[in-house]
Order: sequence, then C-alpha cells, then structure tokens
Amino acid sequence: MIIPYEQISPDALEGLVEEYVTREGTEYGWDDIPLATKVAQVLQQVKMGEVIIVYDSDTQSCNIIPKQNASEITT
Repeated sequence: MIIPYEQISPDALEGLVEEYVTREGTEYGWDDIPLATKVAQVLQQVKMGEVIIVYDSDTQSCNIIPKQNASEITT
C-alpha cells in the first residue's frame, strides 16, 4: 500500500527516512556524508515524488522505493 507522505507526521517521516538511510547496504560511495545531509536528500526525493513510501502489511513495515517500482506494489 502506498502511503502519501503528507499523511505522516513530520517527526514520523523524518524517523522513517533516518531509519532508511542508516540501513545496511545503503552506502553512498567513498565519501562520508553526514546523516543530516542523507536525510535531507531523501526527504527532498520524497517531496518531489521521485520515491514513494510503501507499507507492507505482511511484515508490518514501511519502506521507501523508487516511484518507477510502484507497479510492483499490490494493495
């Protein structure tokens, strides 16, 4: 299920994005980028519609995925 970011409180949205950017496997190359910068970049992508927030009822978890992958989401 796709969750519009506007339906998430600002604190919850920031927490979701922070959790996303600190996951294992979300490397940003050789440079060490500050957490606040990573969060700001992903929040910008969310607000521009480049990525979407999805909820998986099986795992009861949220994820952030590229918008072009939205067709893979079932309601």
